[in-house]
Amino acid sequence: MQQNLHSAVLENREKLMLTGVTAVDSFDDRTVLLYTKLGELVILGRGLHMEQMSLETGDVTVTGEVQALRYGDRDRNAPQGFFGRLLR
Repeated sequence: MQQNLHSAVLENREKLMLTGVTAVDSFDDRTVLLYTKLGELVILGRGLHMEQMSLETGDVTVTGEVQALRYGDRDRNAPQGFFGRLLR
């Protein structure tokens, strides 16, 4: 049986607990861009804060008003450099 590679638990649209996070590319109070073992994840909202972040364990907690979770390319597990974003 395969272990969980990534999970996302959203409580009351204001606390998002993630596992399987491999990198955080950028974040501000409206957008969090990160990468999981299953690909890219963009979190959109208002007043977003990174409450907990441990890349050693892959656990991240985001609080604030979560409006959307958008998964991107399943094969992208790490941030691309400047040229990778330019050619995206």
